[in-house]
Amino acid sequence: MPRFCANLSMLFTELPFLDRFEAAARAGFNGVECMFPYDVPAADIADRLKANNLVQVLFNLPPGDWAAGERGIAALADRTDEFRAGVEQALGYALALGCSKVHCLAGIAAGTQARETYVANLRHAARAFAEHGIDVLIEPINTRDIPGYFLTGTQQALDVIAEVGAANLRLQYDCYHMQIMQGDLSPTIERLLPSIGHIQVADTPGRNEPGTGEINYPFVFAHLDRIGYGGWVGCEYRPLAATQDGLKWLAPHMSG
Repeated sequence: MPRFCANLSMLFTELPFLDRFEAAARAGFNGVECMFPYDVPAADIADRLKANNLVQVLFNLPPGDWAAGERGIAALADRTDEFRAGVEQALGYALALGCSKVHCLAGIAAGTQARETYVANLRHAARAFAEHGIDVLIEPINTRDIPGYFLTGTQQALDVIAEVGAANLRLQYDCYHMQIMQGDLSPTIERLLPSIGHIQVADTPGRNEPGTGEINYPFVFAHLDRIGYGGWVGCEYRPLAATQDGLKWLAPHMSG
């Protein structure tokens, strides 16, 4: 079965951030991801990873002013210097945590200038991370949760990846976002498999744990095995209640 990692920005939020690593390990996870680690010293996170024998699978580049509603700055033409500083900050964390994948949020933007900026910034990020064997991921996000987000569909993402032309720029496929935007999950994942660097899951419409909505996740997970997906599957959902209470769905699928 797929290898599942816990998103510690959404799971185990009953606990302080650093305590979530032990909770994830006790729940049977071998890997973790998070949105933004930057409020905590990298050394402290590295200690928790080591103590709990966990892999840091993924985190995001700095997003701009998240509290003010910004959702990334890679496509914002007037924020290039800030973006490049964020690349350096994220690279430092990735190296300290042994993390081999980072997600680059595009931001809320539109138009030709936004695309040109996005492509140029992704080329810069891909070069910086490639020197250390780290993949940069881009993720289409649905327009219901983030109206105006620049990257909303898989074909748009593939076009950007092709234009950037970097071997370490790959697609982050979030089943929740893509069920809302496109549907047809399993055939799409199979078709896009050579470009996919990471998969995330949550059920629709509530973005809660698998089994609470319309997606047939047992079928999806079995399909990932059938097509030979060997990457991680990030559990990026909002538990309906306490995290541990909502993990019953996971037990039959744990690969160990």
